[in-house]
Amino acid sequence: MIKQKTRNEIDDKYKWDLTAIFKNDEEFLNELEKCKDIAYGLSKFKGHILDSADSLYDYFKTSERIERKLYKLYYYANLKHDEDTTNPKYQEYYQKIQKLLTTYSEETSFVAPEMMQKDLSYVKKLITENSKLKEYEHNLEDFYRYKEHTLTDKEEKILSTLSDVLGKNAETFEALTDSDLKFGNIKDENGKIIEFTESNWSKIARSPSRNVRKKGFKLLYKRYAEFKNTLASTFSGNVDVLINLAKIRNFPSSLEASLFDDAISKEVYINVINTVKNNLEPLYNYYNLKKECLGLDKMHLYDIYVDLKQDYNREFTFDEAKDLVFKALKPLGDDYLNILQKAFDEKWIDVYNNVGKRSGAYSSGFYDTYPYVLLNFEGKLDDVSTLAHELGHSVHTYLSCHNNTYNNSSYKIFVAEVASTVNEMLLRLYLLNNSKNDNEKLYILNQIMELFKATIYRQTMFAEFEMNMHDLRSNGEALTYELLCQKYYDLNKIYFGKNVIVDKEIMYEWERIPHFYYDFYVYKYVIGLACACKIANDIYNKAPNALENYKKFLKSGGSNYPSEELKYAGIDITKPDVLIDAIKFFDETVKEYQKIIRKR
Repeated sequence: MIKQKTRNEIDDKYKWDLTAIFKNDEEFLNELEKCKDIAYGLSKFKGHILDSADSLYDYFKTSERIERKLYKLYYYANLKHDEDTTNPKYQEYYQKIQKLLTTYSEETSFVAPEMMQKDLSYVKKLITENSKLKEYEHNLEDFYRYKEHTLTDKEEKILSTLSDVLGKNAETFEALTDSDLKFGNIKDENGKIIEFTESNWSKIARSPSRNVRKKGFKLLYKRYAEFKNTLASTFSGNVDVLINLAKIRNFPSSLEASLFDDAISKEVYINVINTVKNNLEPLYNYYNLKKECLGLDKMHLYDIYVDLKQDYNREFTFDEAKDLVFKALKPLGDDYLNILQKAFDEKWIDVYNNVGKRSGAYSSGFYDTYPYVLLNFEGKLDDVSTLAHELGHSVHTYLSCHNNTYNNSSYKIFVAEVASTVNEMLLRLYLLNNSKNDNEKLYILNQIMELFKATIYRQTMFAEFEMNMHDLRSNGEALTYELLCQKYYDLNKIYFGKNVIVDKEIMYEWERIPHFYYDFYVYKYVIGLACACKIANDIYNKAPNALENYKKFLKSGGSNYPSEELKYAGIDITKPDVLIDAIKFFDETVKEYQKIIRKR
């Protein structure tokens, strides 16, 4: 048995260097002590923020100075904690800075109500009086968009007090599905009896044994069927909360309330659904290909997750992964590659797993730190893809911070996945066009097809179901389990088409989707992948101005709204073009896979 290494057993060259934030723990603790009362430095502005242009500017600069000190402490403590989550010292550091941030939040709670007493025209007048305020103009315009949706101080306090209660439907859902719901045991393809869980369902669904897949599918949804009333209650309760909060805050609908933060119109959301739904034929072709490759007379829903290519086992050292990423991202230009080199030279990356290290991968940093990358590198091609993905986030953060003031440096989650997915797509395009190995090509093509099926199509189906259920509830319909099951089943039949048998058990799948408690979130995945697909293909094929436009997007940070920033990259998400291009790419990928297997 291979024993997991401790943190001390990992070679330092594969660890990130946090001394760029604080030289050591002692320096961190000294700064923490200096900052223990720093949040109270804003109290002098209470009742005076908008007295004059100078006082407003002074407030912004003071709050910025405080935030930057606190977040520098936060990132050090958080990253040290994630190196080894079992280390009590860094648990304590993390808790202490969290407490300071909570204090800061409490001490600044007066700011929004006080500023809402004035309107944007007054603030614009202040900007003309002090040109230094110009750098905050977008932030102020965005802030005052909320004015007509902001309640009185007393009402806001009531809602704030009730916030935990209003989130109980999601909490109940999570408690039931993550902890209390048990599925029993199942025998895998090797005859070994294993416990069936939500987390290993994805592995069971990909089992080469059709019998195992079928048993797992039926066992999963049989159990969910037993809780249909409970989960209909949590689902419907969450819908009611969003609908009523939208009414309270003067939004026309729960959909528009949820899209407001990103300044996205409901037409964009509806356009996603209509465009994808009107272009389902490539998806049907994909399922026909899968049925052919698996040698099935009839294809059921328990067959759809099986990978078409399962015998690709190429291993990579970390140095080989680095080299491959650099080659794949060469179309992004020398200046982009120079930033990538900094990531390695300045040790932004924590590479290998160790005892207690946080699982998964992420990119994390802000204005006054490197955009650090946490990995748990195992040497598979998926790990190479993860490296490219997280470096995409890091370069995006680096360029955002180096081309904007602090207040305009943080981009929205809406656009965050575009930069990371562009890198993944460029890696796949490089491999497809440079591999002499059909096995490798088929593996990459299979990855692309699975990604597009799971994101463009499946997430759109989720988005449509969520919107439809909110509409029905807004019109007075009771969201009973019978209605939810029937509507979900009918939608599945549309998205899977006539050549896939839509097993009746799928009617319960809505019960297990956590994103239905994320408030109209999933459409972002669809747009993000479609945008990344277009950007990557345009850059790879050297379309005019594609690279320059993309870099303008990366440098924009949080200086504009997401839809406007994507226009810098040549994409208008109010139109169907980018989605149609993505679907065409998916269709071409399916045909390329067919071409390779039929010549063998």
